Amino acid sequence: MSTSAIVMMVISMIVLWGGLAAAVLHLRRHPDEPESEQTPN
Repeated sequence: MSTSAIVMMVISMIVLWGGLAAAVLHLRRHPDEPESEQTPN
């Protein structure tokens, strides 16, 4: 593999895994409440 291909692979892996980590951290700070616990109107 060429150097530019390796650099692009590393950048894309950082973007993908960074997005996953950001989503996990956001869900830990602001958990979704299940819909079954909401009171009916």
